[in-house]
Amino acid sequence: MPKPDGSLSAVVVSGGKQYRVAPGDQILVDRVGAEPGSSLKLGRVLLFQDGTDVRVGTPAVEGIDVEVKVIAHRRGPRIETLRYKSKKRVRVHRGGRADLTALQIIAVGGRTAEAEPATAGKAAKEKAGARKKAAPAVKAQAAETAEPDKKEEAAEPAKRATRKPKAKETR
Repeated sequence: MPKPDGSLSAVVVSGGKQYRVAPGDQILVDRVGAEPGSSLKLGRVLLFQDGTDVRVGTPAVEGIDVEVKVIAHRRGPRIETLRYKSKKRVRVHRGGRADLTALQIIAVGGRTAEAEPATAGKAAKEKAGARKKAAPAVKAQAAETAEPDKKEEAAEPAKRATRKPKAKETR
């Protein structure tokens, strides 16, 4: 999924459906007649976004295309439909699986993922990694700074309070 921060992305049409893509993304589209490993160009681009510059096509943006690489041909999940009418002896069962193609987006408008600033991506990954590693360390540090009496109390399981029997009403 493209980032909403205004980086390079586009909206393309394939098989009558619209997909929002960015370089490096992988999408599943209806079956395309190309061999796995080959590259294609999707020429129908409805919207092109590059930083703060946004171009909307009427109906398509001229001179912009999206270069994709065919990864594999797959089949979608099994979809079943069942029509049933009670007391009428009508039971119709239909089902099928969609033929799909996995595509990897190589370039949008002639620009690849490497053309974008790599330092911003590294900083975001480092921050995410630092958060994941820092959380357990903070918990461990908080446990160490707790008073020894509280540690011992926390180690013992909490005792369950006994219930008092209800008073029976007499008539």
